[in-house]
Amino acid sequence: MKDYEINDDTLAIIPGKDMWDSVIVEDTYNYEIKMKPLEIVDYSCKYFGSSYEGRKIGAGEMLNSGYKLPIMVEDSKNLIIFPTISPLADDCSWISLKNIKSYSKVNNTKTKVEFKNGKTLTFNISYNSFNNQVMRASRLESIIRNRKEKAK
Repeated sequence: MKDYEINDDTLAIIPGKDMWDSVIVEDTYNYEIKMKPLEIVDYSCKYFGSSYEGRKIGAGEMLNSGYKLPIMVEDSKNLIIFPTISPLADDCSWISLKNIKSYSKVNNTKTKVEFKNGKTLTFNISYNSFNNQVMRASRLESIIRNRKEKAK
């Protein structure tokens, strides 16, 4: 598989062993793709009519922030993903907000995430940083939802 669009089943996008690979973790399957995680995010944004850069600028304006921004990949399904660290870093993973069931601290540098389907993954991010990322992504979702309701 060469191209991949982030969808409802996407749980996480994790850097692969090779710096040009990614592992897509879905509900029932894992895929290895010859694209960097950020390239998959950008490709998915473009597939749904925008770009990573455009979505990043929009999220930055809404959240009044400029770093580690959550990205609304697709509006109608509220597909929001967020990075574990700087999106430019080779070891940055992306996590789907809507598929998280719970998360807990493993140690000072790791957080374990349980997804709604029961899968668990451990990420190299402190619990506090992960919690901040979830809160920012939730805030983005709330702002967009409120704006959609106002527009009706």
